[in-house]
Amino acid sequence: MLDSYLPLVLLFALAGAFALFSVTAAPYVGPRRFNRAKLDAYECGIEPSPDPVVGAGRMPVAYYLTAMLFILFDIEMVFLYPFAVSADRLGVFGLVEIVLFIVTVGFAYVYVWRRGGLDWN
Repeated sequence: MLDSYLPLVLLFALAGAFALFSVTAAPYVGPRRFNRAKLDAYECGIEPSPDPVVGAGRMPVAYYLTAMLFILFDIEMVFLYPFAVSADRLGVFGLVEIVLFIVTVGFAYVYVWRRGGLDWN
């Protein structure tokens, strides 16, 4: 019974060992050429300047809202893959359930669209 889990346990052990090795070896084998440009603050390709920018140099909230909405709808759409794989075995019950799911996601999309959450100003 437990023999069938042995490859999975070995895979996790190998992944953990590789992660641990990578983290501990990186400071020793990585380049050590520091300069002023590498030590400066960097945010989204905007050139840093010593003078404060309008809004204290922060990113607009719309950027984060758009990113969160993308993640939300992307995760919801991931739930369609199991249906697509086993659509023939689910029958009419599965069809009704997936239609209800798509309608719910559609209502959420229309709500966000009407509220202006997808507009980039």
